[in-house]
Amino acid sequence: MGLSITIIIIGLICLTSFLAFNNADLKNKLLFVPYLIKKDKQFYRFLSSGFIHGDLMHLGINMFVLYQFGQTVEHSFQNIFGATGTLFYVILFVAGVIFAGIPSYFKHQNHSHYRALGASGAVSAVLYSFILMYPTNSLFLFFIPIPIPAVIFGFLYLAYELHKKNSFIKEKLSYDQIIWIFYGLFALWSILLINSYYSNLSLYSHYNKI
Repeated sequence: MGLSITIIIIGLICLTSFLAFNNADLKNKLLFVPYLIKKDKQFYRFLSSGFIHGDLMHLGINMFVLYQFGQTVEHSFQNIFGATGTLFYVILFVAGVIFAGIPSYFKHQNHSHYRALGASGAVSAVLYSFILMYPTNSLFLFFIPIPIPAVIFGFLYLAYELHKKNSFIKEKLSYDQIIWIFYGLFALWSILLINSYYSNLSLYSHYNKI
């Protein structure tokens, strides 16, 4: 059994983040900078900024949450959507990164000083997909001896992200971004479930003809 896509993504994010910790030029090239996206058409920054983090705590919390929930969501997608489940999971992750940056792009496209980074948009998309599928599940965290319902953990993570402060480089998650992430989740889940429904309907019709 090979590595899960979740573990591969975590590995890539950790590698890129650690490289950026010690390389200011690399970090500046990957940061989410709406002004440069508009001015120089550097649209890759919508995605690249999700693979770097501000510090070890920022990286550690995001990767811990992704590890806790990502593999279950990935395997659930494979069970629900079959062979295309892994692709849909990657789309979920990438869409989370991109959707989180859209409000900031329109708000700060003329502000040359604005910088943002982090995978919180993608991690939130994975986390809340888990909650949609398993709202009553509980987690046991090594530093908390009592089970925490997934819904409560979702609120705790959200509170952490919204109250995290940094005077120069911002995390790409605010109230506006959260609304966009939920819009994106609703749209993506609708598309995936409709696709799954018609795929199963087509398969059912096929077997009825045999």
